[in-house]
Amino acid sequence: MTFTNTKISVPLFAYAILGSGLLLTVPTAGAAEELRTTVTTQGSKSAIDNGAGVTSIQEFDSKTPAGKRSARKPQSIDGKATAAAQAPNTDFWFYAVDVELYSDQDRDGYYSNIDLLFDADTNYAVADVYAVLYLSYEGGDWEEYAVTEDFTLFGTSADDEYIVDTELVSGYARGSYDILIELYDTWDNSFVADVGPYDTSELGLLPLEDTIRDEATRGSTVVVNNGGGGASGWLLLLVLLAACGAHYLTAPRREAVKVEVERGHNEQ
Repeated sequence: MTFTNTKISVPLFAYAILGSGLLLTVPTAGAAEELRTTVTTQGSKSAIDNGAGVTSIQEFDSKTPAGKRSARKPQSIDGKATAAAQAPNTDFWFYAVDVELYSDQDRDGYYSNIDLLFDADTNYAVADVYAVLYLSYEGGDWEEYAVTEDFTLFGTSADDEYIVDTELVSGYARGSYDILIELYDTWDNSFVADVGPYDTSELGLLPLEDTIRDEATRGSTVVVNNGGGGASGWLLLLVLLAACGAHYLTAPRREAVKVEVERGHNEQ
């Protein structure tokens, strides 16, 4: 499968300047192939709290597996995460993970937004890293759904918590999902740590579906053409993104519940 990605990094308040020929098409029922599309806002907890998160739109071909249930060779953006399978680096580990699901328009118990907070630690005083995030549908292959920007870990400080808030726009069937987070060193793209459903129940058995399958948007189509589609197409895209941003800004966020991940390390 060919991996494609459209990444547009902008401040959270600047949706109006987005634009690179994005096509968001609602799949027909029973379609064999669906483009997996997500809209993600990410940043340190302090940046998110101050409305300074970075937003990106990412697209993946249907059924592009990656992660440790197949081979650890993630198909990532900007040439990241291309290292072959490696053992975790004992100088890095995950201390805490917190997941909050929201946005269930049809009230069927399945959510389209994932608010993920994690705290990774290191034995080094300072280390630059990035994370690759995957979803597994009903126990199947891990499929990448987001890649973070580079961020910095400060030893075992709790002040470097990172948040990745993602809307599943299309390509995610209604069902039970697990989340896997892989951490990579920015210096050489080497794999250093991971955390998944076998480490903490926070990342397992999550009821999810994309917004297209949600009752409020079912049967609609949002299309933005890449060649002179006119103002109406762009308006539809801006309305979609503005709605995502408005919901994120107004939705209350609970305090993260610390879930210690057993890695053979204790908080220092």
